Amino acid sequence: MDFEYDGRTRELREQLLAFMQEHVYPAEPVFGEQQEAAVGDGRGWERLPVTADLKAEARRQGLWNLFLTGKSAEAVRKWEAAIGAGSSLPDPPLTNLQYAPLAEITGWSPALAPEALNCAAPDTGNMEVLAEFGSPTQQDLWLRPLLDGTIRSAFCMTEPAVASSDASNIATTITRDRGGYVINGRKWWSSGAMSSDCKILIVMGVSGEAAAGTHRRHSMILVPRDTPGVNIKRGMHVFGYTDGTHGGHADVEFTDVRVPEENLIAGEGEGFAIAQARLGPGRIHHCMRLIGAAERALQLMCTRALSRTAFGKPLAEQGVIQEWIAESRVRIEQARLLVLKTAWLMDTVGNKGAHTEIQAIKIVTPAMAEWVLDKAIQAHGGGGVSQDFPLAHLWASARTLRFADGPDEVHKRSLARRELRKLTPPATTARSE
Repeated sequence: MDFEYDGRTRELREQLLAFMQEHVYPAEPVFGEQQEAAVGDGRGWERLPVTADLKAEARRQGLWNLFLTGKSAEAVRKWEAAIGAGSSLPDPPLTNLQYAPLAEITGWSPALAPEALNCAAPDTGNMEVLAEFGSPTQQDLWLRPLLDGTIRSAFCMTEPAVASSDASNIATTITRDRGGYVINGRKWWSSGAMSSDCKILIVMGVSGEAAAGTHRRHSMILVPRDTPGVNIKRGMHVFGYTDGTHGGHADVEFTDVRVPEENLIAGEGEGFAIAQARLGPGRIHHCMRLIGAAERALQLMCTRALSRTAFGKPLAEQGVIQEWIAESRVRIEQARLLVLKTAWLMDTVGNKGAHTEIQAIKIVTPAMAEWVLDKAIQAHGGGGVSQDFPLAHLWASARTLRFADGPDEVHKRSLARRELRKLTPPATTARSE
């Protein structure tokens, strides 16, 4: 593994850093004002004008759809070539290892930068699903406008009535009926569904016979947001934040929602396989951005320590503050190296080959970012928990990611089993003489 960025990555990194300095950071106070006004008017999940301006500038500069790597990028390019469309991806598409330092930069301003580059969840994962598993018709209807950034989408998997940390518990039904499917159930934390720009939902539910096996019972299906029977009940708040930049997280009820059979993705019983293909890249993207969030927190902590005096000397000379700064640097560097190794493995041996490392970074990185952010908040005193600094919102996001895309405990359980299997003899099958 080469620890030096290649020439293309260095070039894109410099371009993105300039974009952040010239456009994103100056837009943050504007975003805060527009968001506060929107929340006051009951429009807390609406796309804000400043975001649209940033998207236009990022696309003009070619900083667009950088996240699409590997099989997803190959599928998009093949499909675009088949329909004679212009490429919506960098040429050639980036590898995961090339994208990692770029995603990290967007993590310095996660409320603005990922969406500005059309690299924001849940649209990224949904585009990957449609690219790899969608039919040509599904791609034409939904992938094209998502790649263009003209619509948004939602992912509906988690349910309030069951422990969704065990995905086999998911109970929403997708029932074949008269040449189509009928969906019944309730989802929550359906990221993206609160946005008025959200036009399509990817819904996971139970289909077919229960006897088909635990991991062959579930399917994914496309449901246009305006389909009769889809009831967006409310938006879920995250530690008091609307998470409007994600399109919010909705509590959604599906009551006899009917869609045509061609809306089924891949086939009945393919839901778990699709979910696993979707979640791997999503997990590493979150971790890439969290490295950037932690770096910003460390920078703010150092700036604060150098500018404030307490008990007769600058905070920067207080031993406890120096310990926090040093420990933050160590933890960030450790997490970054593991994330880069994981990206490299995804490029070289595939997502399955990198499964252990994907789980490891999902455990390590949010906890690291939460720790660094906590110390930065502490160094800022009352300002750290206020809207005057980005620290409180960044902390809320890092804390949430300790269970989003699978809770820490589930990943640790899986990792432990993998380690134990290395020392466990393979089972032998007894034969009767």
